[in-house]
Amino acid sequence: MKKICFLVIMTIMALNANAQANPQAAPKAPQLEFALQLRVTLDQAYSVGETPKGRRTVIPITGGTFEGPKLKGTIISGGADYQMANGNRTEIEAIYSIKTDDGVYIHVRNCGLICPGTSADGRPSFYFRCAPKFEAPADSKYAWMNNALFLCAPDFGGQQGGITLNVWEVK
Repeated sequence: MKKICFLVIMTIMALNANAQANPQAAPKAPQLEFALQLRVTLDQAYSVGETPKGRRTVIPITGGTFEGPKLKGTIISGGADYQMANGNRTEIEAIYSIKTDDGVYIHVRNCGLICPGTSADGRPSFYFRCAPKFEAPADSKYAWMNNALFLCAPDFGGQQGGITLNVWEVK
């Protein structure tokens, strides 16, 4: 019996020592692969006003272009970016369609957040990230977009009256 207790205690000590000597490594982060850049043109924003959920703003989408390694084309006029500001955060939901240069229509629903913050050097900044979902015809060469997750970040440099969105596929 003493031998069994001794073996159990030694096993527990060995397991504990091994756990301390080899702390579990952080899981490997998913990789991102550039998918496309959307250069969206916008019309004048208008406000619906204060609603029970916050201040509703609508920004009409008038067109634009997009291009990536596997696709390119135009952004169809008629969509909009619907924003709901409540306190220090704004929720975004842009709904529109794109048309590839070979005539395939793809529906886009892009949801995200804008939140104020402070940069590492103490200057005011903001967090602005979105997760677009693409709905392409299942029998098209763009069907791969239906089965992937995407992230995007804005780029405000250089486009007058619009926004540029850089989109990455999560691998």
